[in-house]
Amino acid sequence: MAIQVIGAGVGRTGTYSLKLAITRLGFGPCYHMEEVLHQMPVHVPLWSAALSGHPDWQAIYNGYESAVDWPTAGFFRELIAVYSSARFILTKRTPESWADSFIATIYKLIAYRDNAPDEMKAWVEMGSGVIARTGFPDGLDREGLIRGFVAHNEAVKESIPASQLLEYEVKEGWGPLCEFLEVSVPDEEFPRTNDRAEFWDRVTGKI
Repeated sequence: MAIQVIGAGVGRTGTYSLKLAITRLGFGPCYHMEEVLHQMPVHVPLWSAALSGHPDWQAIYNGYESAVDWPTAGFFRELIAVYSSARFILTKRTPESWADSFIATIYKLIAYRDNAPDEMKAWVEMGSGVIARTGFPDGLDREGLIRGFVAHNEAVKESIPASQLLEYEVKEGWGPLCEFLEVSVPDEEFPRTNDRAEFWDRVTGKI
């Protein structure tokens, strides 16, 4: 099984809603940072190796047909080289709203990684490394995050052939996504999930 759909949008751009949507459209299972959180002993070392320049994509994505969110989004250049026929989805939102959401969730989590429970330290460290690699190192202010977000999105558009890339906001719903993936529109509401409160519930294992 090879990855068919790859999300190049960073966390807090609707990636969890996208995971649910593309799974519903028949491109699941879908790999998401949640998978790493649930399988830390296996997947944290795999991503740490990828950060060191020694990725094993077959091992990481074994059993998955799609992947979204970080860590995947930080490796779009490598992934287009390996999965040259895959379709890529760049989830977006306004840079300002993204920065505010990122600061209140992911950036706060990695800023306090020294206080993370022992069993989660390696996961948070790996995630911090991937996020820094993507253009968001520690210590950026809101304007710096906004610039990094815009730069990431531009880099994706420069790296992925236009015929294989969908620029997409989850608020657009099923239409553009189904047209891009060449599937029928489901007769149900588009999934909308993972607000800031839900983010913390996932991280702390409440859901």
